[in-house]
Amino acid sequence: MDANLNTVYRYHEETKHHFQRYARSLGFLDWSTQPDPFRRFAGAPITQLEMPPQEDGPTWDGLFAGDREAVPVTPASISRFFYFSLALSAWKEVLAPSGKVASRWALRVNPSSGNLHPTEGYLVGPDGVFHYGPETHVLEQRGAYAGPEWSKFAKNQPNEAFLVGLTSIHWREAWKYGERAFRYCQHDVGHALAALSLSAACLGWQTRLAEGWGTEVIERLLGVREQVGPEKEHGDCLVRVWPGPAATDLARVELPEPASWTGTPNRLSEGHQEWPIIQEIAAVTRGQGGPAAPSIMTRKTAPRSDRGLSAQGLIRNRRSAVSLDGTTGLPRNDFFDLLERLMPHQDHPVFGAAPDLNHVSLAIFAHRVDGLDPGLYVLVRHPDHEASLRAAMREDFSWTRPEGCPADLPLFLLGRGDLRHVSRQLSCGQDIAADGAFSLGMLARFDHALTNGGAEMYPRLFWETGMIGQMLYLEAEAAGRRGTGIGCFFDDEVHKVLGIADHTWQSLYHFTVGGAIEDTRLRTGPAY
Repeated sequence: MDANLNTVYRYHEETKHHFQRYARSLGFLDWSTQPDPFRRFAGAPITQLEMPPQEDGPTWDGLFAGDREAVPVTPASISRFFYFSLALSAWKEVLAPSGKVASRWALRVNPSSGNLHPTEGYLVGPDGVFHYGPETHVLEQRGAYAGPEWSKFAKNQPNEAFLVGLTSIHWREAWKYGERAFRYCQHDVGHALAALSLSAACLGWQTRLAEGWGTEVIERLLGVREQVGPEKEHGDCLVRVWPGPAATDLARVELPEPASWTGTPNRLSEGHQEWPIIQEIAAVTRGQGGPAAPSIMTRKTAPRSDRGLSAQGLIRNRRSAVSLDGTTGLPRNDFFDLLERLMPHQDHPVFGAAPDLNHVSLAIFAHRVDGLDPGLYVLVRHPDHEASLRAAMREDFSWTRPEGCPADLPLFLLGRGDLRHVSRQLSCGQDIAADGAFSLGMLARFDHALTNGGAEMYPRLFWETGMIGQMLYLEAEAAGRRGTGIGCFFDDEVHKVLGIADHTWQSLYHFTVGGAIEDTRLRTGPAY
């Protein structure tokens, strides 16, 4: 095993939670160094984006029914694109007994671990490179081209194509979560990727994770290469966006480099706690710009009936459940429909945007699915996974098809039983894992992905789980429920329950869905 992969396996092992100890962190919140949730670039020219009309787009189910007529790429549609992907969705306030606001914080369309938001978004188009500022819904111009540089790139792309870049400031998560923070930053990239793809789909646009350009090129293009220190933005990925039909062959050409830069990044914290292992894992997982692994994603299912729910309404009103009521279930057919939406295929607006990310299947703890036996299930999200999962898991699992399950949904019952206590215990004792209709662990085909893709596959496994998590959030909303991601779980105890004894499969992210309890102590205000 090469040195980079050794570092990946060491980081992954050292940042696992165990019954006897948690992954290393400060163990308390140092409020004096709390990071600013908003990056700004002082001195950069600002373009104020107009607020789009509310809920004038397609239905949620309509997004999955086929191609829509594309909206032209204009300043107004770019505004809509960011408003329904990376913008603020609301402000929350806690009132003091006097009636004055004691605390206030923003929520965003794209969720984040601890609402810390390490992910920054950039627009790269014919007018230059712009940082998206969600606090005030603006574009800050960072870079400008000289001459026909963009034209050279654009002529090899679909009509009116542009790029979106995502970066991560690892310090924002490390401030609270310590060494495990790198994992959570990558979850958040996946949530943002899904949010961008769904917003694009509302406009009839296509997205595709851009392959072939390494981290060095991404950071140079976005103007963050020269940043240093704990608040540095690490280049994660580029996404191609274009109106019209899907493109089967996207040319890899040299990216244009801006000739001039403006703006100085603001300081986020007065002080920092160093976590050297995060710097190490970030260094060895930098992308090298190699070709994407081929993928087979041809599965296509008949669209479900349209429930008439506004896609943009669901997207902007999505919330993370803080607690669940412990009584609300989910009808069996709604559960099956929800799982169907998590299956990848080429025309899926989220998973079709990253066709080589197909390494994750789901271990599901069903608690309150009406008409379905409580117990442990597995959803096999790719045909290549089943044999490996069967070999890695306990020999006494039944692997039977649940009653009423659609023939084309690869869901298997492993064992019946009330697993609420187990689910709670595995998720660091959090009641929310037991009080929903179901909870689940996202299992990545770990050794296989890293052996074939190298160290740079490690963050991409978490991207895939974040994309699945975003779909779970929105499908829960569409079913009249609420979901929330769970980053705290006892890694190897999960594996023991499943019978996994090595790194063939690893649980990377947990999630739960159920009936939410609203916190009446909080007041919700408009985003802008």
